[in-house]
Amino acid sequence: MKYKSYSLHNYLSIPQVNYLSEEAKRDISVVANVLPFKVNNYVLDHLINWDNLENDAMYHLTFPQKGMLSEEHYHEMASALDKTDDKLYLKTVANHIRYQLNPHPAGQKEYNVPEIDGEKLWGVQHKYREIVLFFPSAGQTCHSYCTFCFRWPQFVGMDELKFAMKETELLVKYLEEHQEVTDILFTGGDPMIMSFKVFEKYIEPFISDDNKTNIQTIRIGSKALGFWPYKFVSDPDADQFLQLFERIVKKGINLSFMAHFSHPVELSTDVVKTSIARLRSTGMQIRSQSPILQHINDDAEIWSEMWREQVNQNVIPYYMFIPRDTGARDYFAVPLVKAWEIFRAAYTSVSGICRSVRGPSMSCTPGKIQILGVSEINHEKVMALRFLQGRDPDWVGRPFYAKYDPKALWIDDLRPAFSESFFFENEMAEMF
Repeated sequence: MKYKSYSLHNYLSIPQVNYLSEEAKRDISVVANVLPFKVNNYVLDHLINWDNLENDAMYHLTFPQKGMLSEEHYHEMASALDKTDDKLYLKTVANHIRYQLNPHPAGQKEYNVPEIDGEKLWGVQHKYREIVLFFPSAGQTCHSYCTFCFRWPQFVGMDELKFAMKETELLVKYLEEHQEVTDILFTGGDPMIMSFKVFEKYIEPFISDDNKTNIQTIRIGSKALGFWPYKFVSDPDADQFLQLFERIVKKGINLSFMAHFSHPVELSTDVVKTSIARLRSTGMQIRSQSPILQHINDDAEIWSEMWREQVNQNVIPYYMFIPRDTGARDYFAVPLVKAWEIFRAAYTSVSGICRSVRGPSMSCTPGKIQILGVSEINHEKVMALRFLQGRDPDWVGRPFYAKYDPKALWIDDLRPAFSESFFFENEMAEMF
């Protein structure tokens, strides 16, 4: 299959466009002027059920819906479109809305960007001791866009909101000076949007004989298996990527492909099964993670089916995430208690080999916080939580409690139980 993408400027040429109502087309035009929209022919032809769009998970995952903007923001953008087609004016209106959508949650710009020799590394995040995230500038797009994407600011043409770096020299220097870092995650966007020649240049410093960093694990965060599995099957440089992956593994570096599957249908096609098998043949591991999302996968049976199928294809279930408080979060949000109930119901219905998955977890400012469950202590109903990752490694694994709140969507909505503050709050205040 030859790759073909569609976005705001050409979506009316989608072959299946006649399945869309005029109201749906209007909503796409309004919402896609604010939030990114991109879909490709594989998703259109093989993943979306065009006979049941209202209830189809993959349609909601890739096509903008009216509810992804608040009524106020929808009306603001719609009114602007009705008034003029002046691109500069429309961009100004869109940007005004975007700045109100918490474009960089969890303190990413304020707290996560490291520096070296007084220079900020704006394509790097170093939040947890052992791992650094790298955003290569050539990987600042995806094969299709997820409508819930918490990295949506990377795709809307606002350079001041982007994380991106073209070169690796400063990154390598930083890692040489920070030997505590053992893992590097290539992220974006999607690094697998890059050609082989470009991607190889980013990887080479870590597998060369001159490597002086302490990198022991290379992670590749990618949605390619879900949205364009031909990347590793029939694309012109597919075999070159596989050879590079094999070379990394033979170098003694752990190579983990951090896949992103949101629904079992993404694992159902012959080409994705072939792609997974080809990647596994290189010696790499494949782990899967995804947020729990209303309209897409807020059902225990969906998750248990997905985990079973992942294991059947030698993919390791890794994380269930809570969607970050940014962008279209309100449309997709599932209350923390409900997310835990869904996780638990799915978790108890699968065999132990599927239970490598962790969650539900919030990637918030202090770290990755897991909801362990609901309990009663001293006649008080509480929520038990713990850190899976923390800005301070000493926080990891320590249980703590919040007052029971069935409506809470994020850590900021919770209140401490049995104390005036959560144990990490004072330490956080001292850090920054």
